[in-house]
Order: sequence, then C-alpha cells, then structure tokens
Amino acid sequence: MLPYYLGCPSWNEAGWRGSLYAPSTRPAEFLGDYCRVFNAVEGNTTFYAWPSADTVRRWSERMPAGFRFCAKLPRDISHEGDLRERLGATREFLNLLEPLGERLSPLWLQLSAAFGPQRLPELGDWLDALQGRPLAVEVRHRAFFAKGEEERQLNRLLHERGVERICLDSRALFACASSDPAVLHAQAKKPRVPVRPAAFTTHPQVRFIGGPDLDANQPYLEPWLDKVAGWIEEGRQPYVFLHTPDNLLAPQQARRFHAGLCQRLPGLPELPTIADEPAEEQLGLF
Repeated sequence: MLPYYLGCPSWNEAGWRGSLYAPSTRPAEFLGDYCRVFNAVEGNTTFYAWPSADTVRRWSERMPAGFRFCAKLPRDISHEGDLRERLGATREFLNLLEPLGERLSPLWLQLSAAFGPQRLPELGDWLDALQGRPLAVEVRHRAFFAKGEEERQLNRLLHERGVERICLDSRALFACASSDPAVLHAQAKKPRVPVRPAAFTTHPQVRFIGGPDLDANQPYLEPWLDKVAGWIEEGRQPYVFLHTPDNLLAPQQARRFHAGLCQRLPGLPELPTIADEPAEEQLGLF
C-alpha cells in the first residue's frame, strides 16, 4: 500500500507492450495489469465520450478496491453552456459510474480557457449541488493565474468547499524544442499556465506533463518530489499523474518519480513489475 496515488493518463496503450505490459498482453488484459503496478489513473476517456454501462461494469470487475479512477466530466458537461443547466447530465453521468463506488474519487472538472472569473458564481452553485462528493477542478483562464483578487476568489471558493485545485505543470513540455509530431501536437493542445502547487484538502492533485526526454524532464520533476514528500509527511495522500507527449514513456516517467520519492522517504515499497518487463524497467530506471 502506497501513502499516495500514482498513475498515468490511461491504461489502454498498446505501445506499452514490452515496457509496462508483457509483449503478449491482450488489450482486454491491459487494465488488470495496469492495476498491478499503479493505484490510480486519470479518466481521460470519459472527457471525450460517455462509456457504456457494460464498459463500466468491466472496469469495476478489474479495478481493485483501493484503486482510484479520477474520471473527468464529459466535455458536453464541462464545456457546453452553464454548468447549472448541466446538473441533470452530471447526475446521469454519476449514476452511470456508480458501479465503481469509492474507486471513483475524486471527480475531475476540467474547465476551458474561456471559463473566466465572471462565471465563479456558476461554479460555486454547481459544486454546492454536488456537496459531499470528492471533487477537483482544473482552470485555464489567465486571470486565475495572475495572483490577483480573481485568483484569490477562485481559491477561496474551492477551499471553503473542500475542493482541490488541480496542479498542472507543463513546463518541461514547453521547454522542449523538437520537430517531433507528438511533441508539436502536445504543445498545441496542452495549456501553458504558471504552476500553482495548491493543497486545499488531504488529497492534492498533480498533473505533470513532460517532454520525450526523461532526463530533461528531471529538473522540473525534482521540486514535485520534494513537495509530494512533504505532503505525505504532513499526513496528506496526494495524487500524482505523469504524462509524456504521446504517453509512450508515461509509465517510465511514473517509475522515475516513485524511485525519486523512495530516496526522500526511505521505506516506501517499490512498484511491482510485470513478467517480461525489460531489465531497465525492473531497476526503476535509476
């Protein structure tokens, strides 16, 4: 049992055969094997499409009790119209994911860059309607990163309701000068905003988006190792998710993070390995 939650943006990556998964792993086995190594995952897939009831049932059969699935609200809820007018759809989505039980925690609301300070009352009403459920919010509007009254209003609104502000760090990605199509695509899609290492509850949320060179990412990762170790020592249980441009190296990046955390917190258990993983993976890359 880890004192924090660690994972990647998804589990359904065929390119992880031979690294995270054994070369012979079938797609139906990906989730089960992923859960043997990591104890959390970003629910990116639910942002783009609602899963079927059968899909959710299969997830619930494969996810162990202590696993955490941070499902993103579908974009037709978070990005289309007033959030208060989408409460019915929100409850429908929660009912769909009900088989996951406590493994659905926290629920993520990822807001667009157009969602600005004038809509904070709307956000507050939506959060109040879901009171009692673990929630985390990611904002992208520039005013929420300006260190002014509008950012303070956002922070107060979330803190008073026990809602986390997701900590997004994309510095390593944008520090990467590359013509690689995967890098260019990620730089075009991912937000470039200042880092805000918020911890409003016992479960801070970190999304680290690195480039394709894990060594080049390390200087940007080091402060998070110190921050997460400090949170754990305070009795918090952070969530940490690691990305790379096409996510082919996300599991290796996550292993590097855990290896660095083990150096700061001696006694942390090592991450399990799966049969037929390369030797470098088994050594944790350090």
